[in-house]
Amino acid sequence: MTTTLLPFTDYSSRLSRLRDAVAGVLLGKPEGIQLALVALLAEGHLLIEDVPGIGKTLLAKALARSLGCTFHRIQFTPDLLPSDLLGTSVYHQATGQFVFQPGPLFAQVVLADEINRATPRTQSALLEAMSDRQVSLDGQTHTLGPPFFVLATQNPYEFEGTYPLPESQLDRFLIRIRLGYPDRKAEKLILDGHRDGEPVDKLAPVWTGEEVAALQQAVRQVRVEDSLSDYLLDILEATRDHAEIQLGASTRAGLGLYRASQALALIEGRDYVIPDDIKRLARPVLAHRILVRRARANQADAAGQIIDTIVRQTPVPS
Repeated sequence: MTTTLLPFTDYSSRLSRLRDAVAGVLLGKPEGIQLALVALLAEGHLLIEDVPGIGKTLLAKALARSLGCTFHRIQFTPDLLPSDLLGTSVYHQATGQFVFQPGPLFAQVVLADEINRATPRTQSALLEAMSDRQVSLDGQTHTLGPPFFVLATQNPYEFEGTYPLPESQLDRFLIRIRLGYPDRKAEKLILDGHRDGEPVDKLAPVWTGEEVAALQQAVRQVRVEDSLSDYLLDILEATRDHAEIQLGASTRAGLGLYRASQALALIEGRDYVIPDDIKRLARPVLAHRILVRRARANQADAAGQIIDTIVRQTPVPS
């Protein structure tokens, strides 16, 4: 598909409309919304880990409604099977043939709600879809999207009935974030805003699926100087040589940080990446992809702190 690229300032204004639409229903979470847009435009996937009831599902709904894309929500449970996600072939007696019936994974925006409540077998069914935007069943390959954006939520591991996501699954998520509790002012606005029903139900699309694809293509045109590529590689190598890290960031993680930095630059109206883009995204892109050597109470927090230290100690190109 040939895409006509527009001036980067025009993309910035379009992105502002989407950001404002989502921020109108998810109050007090500008950083979470920004990172969700980065994941979308970088053609990645987003993982939100936090306690129940603070807006994880609301963010997914608001994005889907604002994008004007097909949307499916999948509630992950321990008895969910891979075929419940991917679909299955049904035999039609009249024709004597098997016909593929696509599952809920066949949508442009997919909410995998409480993904870590499903068994590892069901979680692994997402690997090919998230990596290659396709599903292979019964010897046939079915394409997903474009766009294809998985937004998954998970409860903290200490909650009853949860299964930790394997490293290979975590590596498929471009960004992992925590929303956290809103401040008192935002929470009061939330209470007032729900007097007349759910505000998300009133959202209207501000983009089309074609516009999402155009913006994703524009991200690839954002310039990254060689010195910044070397800076990014220095950070990756530091994770692999760090004494407290057992498993460093993968090459896929480096590609993700590269593309996410391009997306952030586009969101901010620039056609070039600056060091602050890489600094800002290093923790949400890399922390969930490394494995801390020593057992700690909270693996995610420990990994994030190590990434922050590595970024501070890595020389920034002049």
